[in-house]
Amino acid sequence: MKKRRVTVEDVAQAAGVSLMTVSRAMNGREGIGEETRARILALAQEMGYRPSQIARSLATRHSQSLGLVVPDVSNPFFAYIARGAEDAAYEAGYSVFLLNSAEDAARERSALDSLWQKEVDGVILCSSRLPQDELRTYFDHFPQMVLVNRDLPDPQANIATINVDDRAGAELAVCHLTRSGRKHIAFLTGPESSISSQRRLEGFRAGLQACGLAFDPGWLEYCPPTTQGGLEAALRLLSRHPDVDAILAFNDLVAVGALQACKASWKVVPAETAIVGADDIPLASLVQPQLTSLRTNQYEIGRSAVTLLLEMAAHAPARSITLQPELVLRESA
Repeated sequence: MKKRRVTVEDVAQAAGVSLMTVSRAMNGREGIGEETRARILALAQEMGYRPSQIARSLATRHSQSLGLVVPDVSNPFFAYIARGAEDAAYEAGYSVFLLNSAEDAARERSALDSLWQKEVDGVILCSSRLPQDELRTYFDHFPQMVLVNRDLPDPQANIATINVDDRAGAELAVCHLTRSGRKHIAFLTGPESSISSQRRLEGFRAGLQACGLAFDPGWLEYCPPTTQGGLEAALRLLSRHPDVDAILAFNDLVAVGALQACKASWKVVPAETAIVGADDIPLASLVQPQLTSLRTNQYEIGRSAVTLLLEMAAHAPARSITLQPELVLRESA
């Protein structure tokens, strides 16, 4: 049979004291002698008493839990953010509810509604696919939020942001490719609804302009942010423009798909077609040829997001953090 959970009433009865006395002992409050406090705490430990998190959250109006919503939990970029967030939360005495929206706006809404019902103490929302007006409706649902890879046009007291400067990163990558002699540069842009995709497209165009190359929308190919999405998009691109001599990819998974497409199309990388990814996930240095990529520290993004939530919970002003990507040169470009 399942053993019954020891309650605070059981501890009070065994100690021969009132519930209020046990509560004072458990919570370090005044009005109780130190000898009595030590006896109650020792007895509670001996009996195997564990405080109820539900009861505590009702009393304190804090659940000691945070929510984390990501568009693809299988993408290492978001997996490392999740690990950083969970480590930082654990150190602060919090647990994390991790929800996956699977790149679907309806599932993202469902995830946020679920966290609202759980009355979490804060939410980290990564790369939201919701329109800005709809996203704003959730700002009042939670005590505090951190938006990762999302702009906040109007400051909000309970909303902090962490952004990667994707525009600067894409421009940096294009300039590197042109300095390497590439003149026919294409862009596998990822999902149209992605803010990072839109920023990288701006940087792609700015890089071409800065290097004296014309922008042609025919050299863009939207795709899911996966290896298969990159493979299929790159095959379409190479079929339409066989003279492509460089490809900037939305992320490293898409870039690996582009490597596969080049191999299937008998394009030698980088001799005939150079490839640059983004995020610098561990896979980037494992594939052959090793992938040149725009590096960001995803683990630190997760840790920083929790730090921002806890700062706001302590009534500190909301902050905005912008991270600059670093171009890591390897064999593919």
